[in-house]
Amino acid sequence: MSQSIAIGMIGYKFMGKAHSNAYRQISQFFDLPLKPRLKTISGRDKPKVEKMAQRWGWENAVDDWRRIIDDPEIKIVDICSPNNTHHDIAIAAFEAGKIVACEKPMAMNGAEAERMAAAARKSGKINTVWFNYRRVPAIAFARQLIGEGRIGKVFHFRALYLQDWTLDPSVPLLWRMDKDVAGSGVTGDLHSHIVDLSNYLVGPIESVAGTSRIFVNERERPEGGKAKIEIEDASVFVCQYANGAIGHFEATRFANGRKNANTFEVNGEHGSVYFDLEDMSRLWYFDSREPKHVQGWKKISVWEEVHPYMKQWWVPGCAIGYEHTFGNQAADLINAVGQGKPMKPDFDDGLACQLVLDAVMEACAGDRWVPVKKPGSK
Repeated sequence: MSQSIAIGMIGYKFMGKAHSNAYRQISQFFDLPLKPRLKTISGRDKPKVEKMAQRWGWENAVDDWRRIIDDPEIKIVDICSPNNTHHDIAIAAFEAGKIVACEKPMAMNGAEAERMAAAARKSGKINTVWFNYRRVPAIAFARQLIGEGRIGKVFHFRALYLQDWTLDPSVPLLWRMDKDVAGSGVTGDLHSHIVDLSNYLVGPIESVAGTSRIFVNERERPEGGKAKIEIEDASVFVCQYANGAIGHFEATRFANGRKNANTFEVNGEHGSVYFDLEDMSRLWYFDSREPKHVQGWKKISVWEEVHPYMKQWWVPGCAIGYEHTFGNQAADLINAVGQGKPMKPDFDDGLACQLVLDAVMEACAGDRWVPVKKPGSK
């Protein structure tokens, strides 16, 4: 029986379930150096946290996250609470010598992200941001193909992240629509994912220009009363990369009929790759070097043992899903901790993403091209 490692998790709703499920699954599918121990979960509503703990197998439920930081048994602090809590929790956790795993977006803005990344580096502790889509096997395979030079020099990256859950004006003001809690709308919520994938697949972005819209200006608060909406429902931007490529990004929660349509395409001198999260076991690949009479988009089913992560799960043809992306990342985290090796994406990757998001927000507000700040610049 492998030694266990105690985890404390802050937050208990959607992401709390996703992370809890991941920690509970991975020891059965991965050969890990340490077994995750679900020690303590924290949230502001004690009865709901207690119910969550009971259902998902957490040993303790508390309503003050500082109790997790102060517990010497807890080695990993997992932050999946709202965006405006990430900075203070992460800083406290690093100062207490904890390993930190933080949900995206890492911070409310670049200034917070700079401090968090600096604290991570100073602590010397393993750290990661839950950009779980890097752990979709088809996306990891796309990176492999690009790294092998199969599409050659990259010319274009374009990505869409489309949802429709806030289109109805009767949907109340949830925290993801509250500027004080979320910081931004679809920029932090959806663009953060596809910007990170862009950084992962293509490289750093140098400058951006874009526009955004608020389509519903007022919503009911859950506790009653009207609230003005101050963060964007939709955002579109274009960008220039350091390597000379150009990109296009669109994120919205007003795409009627789209539930979680996360797609991207990368075009290069020798070929292209295309991915759609709603068909997540497939990667589409085009190779222009094939003879003309057999050229065409090839649909690759990414479920063979030779594909990233797939030998850990089921036999070929038995597809995995959304939940397994968190399992793959949780397993990578436990392996990194057990082996004492760095984890990617780390807080520096989270900072790189946040600096792009800041530039997007500035560009949308000012109708102009905005350079992406370098880490550490004023």
